[in-house]
Amino acid sequence: MSPIFVAIDTPDLDRAERIARSVRGHAGGLKLGLEFFSAQGPAGIRRISEVGLPIFLDLKLHDIPNTVGKAVAALAPLEPAILTVHTAGGRAMMAAAKAAAPPGTKVVAVTVLTSLDEGDLEAIGIQGSAEGQVARLAELARESGIDGIVCSGEEVRSARSAWTDGFFVVPGIRPLGADMADQKRVVTPRRAVEDGASVLVIGRPITAAADPAGAIAEIAGSLNKEVIE
Repeated sequence: MSPIFVAIDTPDLDRAERIARSVRGHAGGLKLGLEFFSAQGPAGIRRISEVGLPIFLDLKLHDIPNTVGKAVAALAPLEPAILTVHTAGGRAMMAAAKAAAPPGTKVVAVTVLTSLDEGDLEAIGIQGSAEGQVARLAELARESGIDGIVCSGEEVRSARSAWTDGFFVVPGIRPLGADMADQKRVVTPRRAVEDGASVLVIGRPITAAADPAGAIAEIAGSLNKEVIE
């Protein structure tokens, strides 16, 4: 199966469905986040599910354990392939999310958003490198019993070496020459896979392209090319 999950960040249900159908030949799944869910809710998720691809429900839940557990239970009928929480919610919160999730749902925890760099971390009181913070949060996630984490491609190699059977979701993926937009810690698709990513989350390089089907086909092809030294 393709590791590429296409991030469809739009409140427009019809546009989301058009993109989903255009990329399904090369995508491993579809990521639907807060923007889409806030506009369309569970009914919108069900409609996009009809395209036939696994759904990554990226809601980044973060609250007390009881609230998060009940929220995950409420989402369980949607049977997402992947569901996100925040590591900052703590070990008990992550454990509650995993306990409430359907058996087929991988619960993964966001460590450090790819839109943040070390200056941003310092501004919110976190000292040290992004890699060090990801390592600390990844260990907390592993101890909680969830399936894996969300981290940038810059940290996935070290995270994989410490958690060999973990599931690693890597957003902030940009093909060579692509606009970084609001992302700061980015890598290419091929590097992320080589360094241990389980899933690549790619949005605007595909969804904002004039030909989304062609854009994802080109990215998928780059994962299979031999590296020329």
